[in-house]
Amino acid sequence: MMSVESWNIMRVRFLGVRETLWRNAKGSEFYCFSFTYFSKTVRLLSPVAIFGLMVVLLMPCQRVLASDAVVKVETAEQRAERMAWWKEARFGLFIHWGVYAVPAGVHRGVPAPHYNGEWIMKQLNIPVEEYEQFSVHFDPLEYQAKQWVALAKRAGMKYIVITTKHHDGFCLWDSAVTEWDVAGATLYGKDLLKPLAEACAEAGIKLGFYYSIMDWHHPDAQGMFAPYYNMLKNQKRANPRFPSYLENYMKPQLKELLTQYGPVDILWFDGEWIPDYTSEMGKEIDAFIRSLQPNIIVNNRVDKGRQGMMGLDKEGDFAGDFGTPEQEIPDTGIKGVDWESCMTMNNTWGYRKDDKTWKSTRVLVHHLIDIVSKGGNFLLNIGPRADGIIPAASVQRLEEMGQWMSIYGESIYGADASRVARPEWGRYTTKAETVYAHIFDWPNDKTLLLKDVKGYSNVEWLHEGGRTSLAFKETEEGIRVRLKGITPDAIATVLVLTK
Repeated sequence: MMSVESWNIMRVRFLGVRETLWRNAKGSEFYCFSFTYFSKTVRLLSPVAIFGLMVVLLMPCQRVLASDAVVKVETAEQRAERMAWWKEARFGLFIHWGVYAVPAGVHRGVPAPHYNGEWIMKQLNIPVEEYEQFSVHFDPLEYQAKQWVALAKRAGMKYIVITTKHHDGFCLWDSAVTEWDVAGATLYGKDLLKPLAEACAEAGIKLGFYYSIMDWHHPDAQGMFAPYYNMLKNQKRANPRFPSYLENYMKPQLKELLTQYGPVDILWFDGEWIPDYTSEMGKEIDAFIRSLQPNIIVNNRVDKGRQGMMGLDKEGDFAGDFGTPEQEIPDTGIKGVDWESCMTMNNTWGYRKDDKTWKSTRVLVHHLIDIVSKGGNFLLNIGPRADGIIPAASVQRLEEMGQWMSIYGESIYGADASRVARPEWGRYTTKAETVYAHIFDWPNDKTLLLKDVKGYSNVEWLHEGGRTSLAFKETEEGIRVRLKGITPDAIATVLVLTK
């Protein structure tokens, strides 16, 4: 005889956690009933087993009160406490990984236009059935989650965000609502998120999940328009099935991600620009995920307020904890606004074999300093190959950034925006009453004017051996520092000013 647990597992597999919510006449409560469709592990059952299964299927799910989905309003102090680790961290690793690493930017000898390897399905209008064939070759036998996490930690990063599902719909975990995942569509057949979650927990690295709202594969989402998946802003193609996708596919998947891997620190949405996704849906999803993980931090792409690649919200009431500039750094900091710039090391997010336009380590560290000097976080991307190997150029840059961070990290972690104008020779970061001056361009006369910086009693050179006091004089213009005896850092030299 089957145990209750076995029946429940079979029911979840059979249903794919497909649930429909029905309002009662009063409109104040919801009742949840399950509707069957064939998903995973459909097996031959005896007549008795089939009868028993049907009984289970027809049983109503637990009644859910509308009030259960209401998230309590945070005070400013509670929000600050929830966001504190993120603002302290300042530096994280973005991982774009999926089936798109198989074609690696080229299909049937044709390079995908533009530069994003992960957009090849849309860019080359590859039909769903044809694109699915890539999954056979997605075989990450070289994947070592602990090594990935250790690399991020050596680079000085404090959190990791990985694409659990990108726009092509392929999932890196064993989802009960689809076969289009690593367990059902690949020879590898194992959950890729679990070992990463375990490695992050062991190493003290915060874990974030990226999830694409847009889905080119699913027939109730953009898959219905295949192979011309994305609607332009001036097109009026309606998708009446999108609410079904949100309720019966997206929500169950988000529940899986937020209940199967322990604490999830960040949920990083994308693809919210599609016309069928509304601000009301965004607020509903935001409340739903916070009901599952109240301490989670969610980006602004959960809602519809984002203004293009600049990533910050327009005027209005929108859900989300932080803005998301993409491949951009704001000109100045924005008081009272949390934001995170995400960037690639070359041009592409997902692995693309023909992209050799790598940014130097010096440029990447300067981006990090520039972002922190304006009060933001830096989420730097890598795109592993289909076999699970991180490109050597990415590893090299992370190792070199880590070497710089091991000496100068105190000028980044927990630091905030500069209180004075950006100097021509570098950037400032601040931490309480301490100012860090980052010198990018070394002055010819070995003296440096810190314009408009006044009231400090000590100026020190920060280096691998500790700190060395420097001679300086305060003038009407600011503080002028003598740099005699300093060996300039090849990336950025740091001075520390204290009162």
